[in-house]
Amino acid sequence: MAKLALINREAKRAATVAKYAAKRAALKAIINDATRSMEERLEARAKLQALPRDASPVRQRNRCALTGRPRGTFRKFGLCRGMIRDAAMRGDIPGLVKASW
Repeated sequence: MAKLALINREAKRAATVAKYAAKRAALKAIINDATRSMEERLEARAKLQALPRDASPVRQRNRCALTGRPRGTFRKFGLCRGMIRDAAMRGDIPGLVKASW
């Protein structure tokens, strides 16, 4: 089980990303618009850099919903490999069976 502080930090990051998503998208659209003047684009870039660092979605880390484990997490299930195995053995995931050939 991951430390509770790390799980809470990740939740706070997700909230920050959601809060600033529209503002970031608008600024990035201005920056990437070639028809805008260079001054406008530079001003938008400065505003984007002034936003909180955790507002960037690349700083988010996928974590297991049950244990908070940061590595070995499957996006499709939102669980780490160990919890997927346990859930599959209990039959909690429909259609998922242990491989045999």
